[in-house]
This record gives sequence, C-alpha cells and structure tokens, in this order.
Amino acid sequence: MTDLQKLLKETNPFAHFDDARMTEITSLARRRRFDKGEFVTLHGELWPYLILVIEGTLHAVKESEEGRNLVVLTLTEGDVFWGLSFFDKNSAMPVSLQGVKSGSLVSWSREDLLPFLIANGEALWSLCGLLVMRMKQASNIVESLAFQPVAGRLANLMLERYGGTGDDPVARDLTLDTMAAYVGTTREMVCRILYRFSDEKLIHITRTEFSITDQEGLSALAGPHQTD
Repeated sequence: MTDLQKLLKETNPFAHFDDARMTEITSLARRRRFDKGEFVTLHGELWPYLILVIEGTLHAVKESEEGRNLVVLTLTEGDVFWGLSFFDKNSAMPVSLQGVKSGSLVSWSREDLLPFLIANGEALWSLCGLLVMRMKQASNIVESLAFQPVAGRLANLMLERYGGTGDDPVARDLTLDTMAAYVGTTREMVCRILYRFSDEKLIHITRTEFSITDQEGLSALAGPHQTD
C-alpha cells in the first residue's frame, strides 16, 4: 500500500472504498506542489476538481471590490476541498485558493472521480457530510461578520491561535494584513485594536512578540464565538 493510499484510508470520502477501487483512484490522482503566495485556483474560474492537501497550508480567500481579503477557510494536511464546478459544471469559484505555507496536494477531476462516488453510496454520503460541515463554517463566518464587533472577532482569533500559551510571549507570526483577512477588516483597524487591547492590559505587545495577560478579559470580549 502506498503512502497516498494509507492517507486516503484515513480520509473521507475515500475511506469507504475497497482496496481495488482505492488502487484505481490513486492511479488517477495528480500531485502538484505549491509555494507560499502561489494561487492554486482563482476566484471566477471554472475549477472542476477535488483536492486533498498532503502537506503545507492553503487559504480560501474572498476578495471584495475594494481589494480587501477575507480568509474563509484554512486547509492543512488531510483536508479535502472542491470547486463548485466539481458538482455543477457552470458554477465558478467563489474564492481563490492560495498557498500560505509551501506544500503539496493531490487532485482528481470531476470526470475521473465522480463515477466512483456515484457508485458508492457510503462515500457519497460522507462527502455530503463534508458539505454540511462547510456550510456550517460559512454560516458561522456570516454570523460573526454580521453580529460580532471587529474587536470581538480579533479577540476570538487570538484565543483560537494562542489561547493555550498562557502568559508566555509568542512570536507575532501573523502580519497585520493576515489578521485583517481573518477577521474581515483593514490592517489599520487591526493595529488600532491591538494597541487598545494593550492599553486595557489584555495583552502585552512588542514589534516581534506578544503575550496574553488577561485571558478572561479577552474571552469576555470574544463572547460566544470563541472556540472552547
């Protein structure tokens, strides 16, 4: 069994195929590398593929007419993603897919993979489950943007990424632009709010690192959207 087959055996919807079908599906996979900053596909393209991330990190990014970006999904090792035209030939990509950390992926075209899915009810049902999960994620993003203040969204982001570090300093591994893309605002707004958090003694921040000094206060600001 190849390394790819082992990974597929642990990944839905592929885990529901027997060894013979798995061998066929593996033979149809197309592997490619991507670099940091490279676009795998662009908003507006017809992209009839399903992919599995092998290594590295990808962002699904929505861009506004004003040029602001919103990260709607982060994909890492073992995550599955598909273009809308994998299901509907005439539906274009609503987001761009961009490398954040260099890595590799494997892809299957609609033409190659769809017959296997249609012939296997369990695999198709599993893919439906992934679709529902992504719909819930999209709903949470819409709800957050509509009802949660920017400061609450930024507090939630910091708790999600750094909440387990206690009050130990951590490197500022996200740029202002990246943080703005995660919470749907501008880099200037992120900068102002970070220093507001600092003035309120919620965090201690320098040019290269910061620490969460009042996790309870930051959690109260994040509200019910924070991740447990």
